[in-house]
Amino acid sequence: MKHKQKTWQGHSIKRRNSAFFLFVFLGMLTAFGPFVTDMYLPSLPAMTSYFQTSTSMVQLGLTFSMLGLAIGQLLFGPLSDTFGRRKPLLVSMILFLFSTVACICAPTIEIFIALRFIQGAAGAGGIVISRSIATDKFKGASLAKALAVIGAINGIAPVTAPVIGGAVLKLTGWQGIFAVLFVLGICLTAACIHFNESLSRARRSHEKITHTLNLFKNILAKRKYMFCVLQMAFAQAVLFGYIAASPFIIQQYYGFSPLAFSLFFAFNSLAIISGAGRSVKFKSQEKAILTGCAGMLLFSLLIGIALPAGISVWGFESLLFVLLLMLGVTFTASTTLAMENARENAGTASAFLGAVGFLFGSIVSPLVGMGNILLSSGMTFIVCSAASCAFGCLAVRSEPKGISSVQSHIG
Repeated sequence: MKHKQKTWQGHSIKRRNSAFFLFVFLGMLTAFGPFVTDMYLPSLPAMTSYFQTSTSMVQLGLTFSMLGLAIGQLLFGPLSDTFGRRKPLLVSMILFLFSTVACICAPTIEIFIALRFIQGAAGAGGIVISRSIATDKFKGASLAKALAVIGAINGIAPVTAPVIGGAVLKLTGWQGIFAVLFVLGICLTAACIHFNESLSRARRSHEKITHTLNLFKNILAKRKYMFCVLQMAFAQAVLFGYIAASPFIIQQYYGFSPLAFSLFFAFNSLAIISGAGRSVKFKSQEKAILTGCAGMLLFSLLIGIALPAGISVWGFESLLFVLLLMLGVTFTASTTLAMENARENAGTASAFLGAVGFLFGSIVSPLVGMGNILLSSGMTFIVCSAASCAFGCLAVRSEPKGISSVQSHIG
């Protein structure tokens, strides 16, 4: 019997792929990346003891998962344009399931780190393909609604993931967190099987790999775009440095429990969301970048001085909250300016922007665990903030003469 069909914004969708199913499905895919990276953060100190290894080695698990997320986006994006959305998505989910089980059974930290790279690359499929499915299935106001759902979940998932991880860790060991991720992977795999292909054969890409390389060459030649990318990449290095260091600082140095750490982390995530919202209040995105970069550098310097000097947890938390608020301001402004200056190659520009950010994060994460974590974390914040500020200034100064800046007000 043929499935009954209904039309949704010009596209034919079988009844089992209703708009409700698609919104839930896209939301789960969007939350997948943050859950892969952030859910196990409260368990990092416990894993140091379990594997009988150093802080820096455990943080390499975070590093390689982010490296996988970076490379995976560049891999699964073009694959989904060529082979459709469903098959690459199923491959990524199955790969995730196998790598997650292997992580639970990993006998050594070295094997665990390698498996985290595979797990991160698999998780990237959901991140990049979810945006593509939304574009395939919806148009106009419906597309805006779908992207709004994705954006909201992008803000909520990093907040809730470590809280859930902290609660699970309280009941089980770190393996329990990966067991929860495995169950989430099973649910997504089932949803992928239920999902109907959204990209018809006629609309798939038939370009050779050399064409994709030429697109990357085009965006790399855009100076303002590249300055924005580097500004955001160094800002993300500050963020990922904080993500890698905070479990050890809050739990081992200040003596809080894993669950308490997750609550701190959730509260701090609200600072980034708030900063992103504040960025649209500026007269131009250039001013937002300059303000955010200046504030980020100032509070990085204050943390770098105060943390080794023995500041209280509440003093540290106050400085950190404002630092992350400034990060949120620059994230939105840099993304807006970068995409505005690479509009004709938006898909490639988006993939490159996301990949470089995760790449920088993967480099910084183990650095904060070297030596005295209070000193190394503060130094990492300062150096990366200074570099981000420098590229932010270059991005603003490279504005082509005669072209008005991108206005942040909408409507």
